[in-house]
Amino acid sequence: MIIGIPKEIKTNENRVGLVPVGVETLRQFGHTVYVETKAGVGSGFEDSAYIEAGAKIAKNAKELYHKADMIIKVKEPIKQEYNLIRRDQIVFTYFHFAASKELTVAMVKSQAVCIAYETVQKDDGSLPLLVPMSEVAGRMAPQEGAKYLERTMGGRGVLLGGVPGTEPANVIVIGGGIVGTQAAKIAAGFGAKVTILDNNLYRLRQLDDFMPKNVTTMMSNAYNIRKVIQTADLVIGAVLIPGAKAPKLIRKEMLKTMKPGSVIVDVAVDQGGCIETCKPTTHENPTFVVDNVIHYCVANMPGAVPFTSTIALTNATLPYAVELANKGWEKAVQQNKELKLGLNMVDGLITYKGVADAFNMKYTPVDTILR
Repeated sequence: MIIGIPKEIKTNENRVGLVPVGVETLRQFGHTVYVETKAGVGSGFEDSAYIEAGAKIAKNAKELYHKADMIIKVKEPIKQEYNLIRRDQIVFTYFHFAASKELTVAMVKSQAVCIAYETVQKDDGSLPLLVPMSEVAGRMAPQEGAKYLERTMGGRGVLLGGVPGTEPANVIVIGGGIVGTQAAKIAAGFGAKVTILDNNLYRLRQLDDFMPKNVTTMMSNAYNIRKVIQTADLVIGAVLIPGAKAPKLIRKEMLKTMKPGSVIVDVAVDQGGCIETCKPTTHENPTFVVDNVIHYCVANMPGAVPFTSTIALTNATLPYAVELANKGWEKAVQQNKELKLGLNMVDGLITYKGVADAFNMKYTPVDTILR
């Protein structure tokens, strides 16, 4: 199979879909790998490293997409890339379709085979290709929140961990999954007072067992959310429903009860955000203010630490990429239930229910199209 690794063109996205050792691995199985020139520079990997690993360098995206049977990338295709994708071409990336009708319609029109990292799922419900970037984003969230709490950045002027004789910041984390757990750990490590909310009592018991003493667990419901955000310095939205839009847990009218200069970091923005006033931002212009509350809603947070993120992502995606390349998408999804759940579109048909439901579009079960 011919595999293409394009340069990411989303604003300030410095990650790349595969590190050089991934190229070497695919080459060992007899596959040909094209890497768009300078695709890895932002992550610290020069063209020479890919050439040494056995890759061929494509001079531009048009050449790469034309030659490749499978595209491996990081972020969802954007408008400039829509027409480069062709029928039956495998595109293996983060799609987050439920957050964008435009993207969904464009990929239906392309009739490509769209396999989404974020919906590949194990039997235990875990999301192995979302985990590494969720870990990065979760650990970044308190770091970014702490920065924008500084007065010079427009915040309340609160130090996350405080100092002796002063109170630490009050951090609220909504969601006890990978993102929320990592965010709570880091915020607690800074010395903040942390409350983590989740609607799963079993998960709350787990969190209570291993979190440090400055982390309190609380059942997530409308009453508790309204209550805790009133005293919050930093709120971190960490809610995920695989492949579907995130629920709006903080409504616009609730912002008026929050402290002026407090900060919201909505990590769920990739799936539409769990704060009603959330809208995607970029690393170049990361924040906006609504009712005196600073909103940080960067849709590709791990792109700010691309060296770490790219290695972590390749560690997780490479085994699946090898399987797709060795077997072809149809045989791979028939034999691997995890990849089967990752299949979001084939031949213009939406095969993931959460995506179809998000836009009231027709859903076609995967099994009806497998030969």
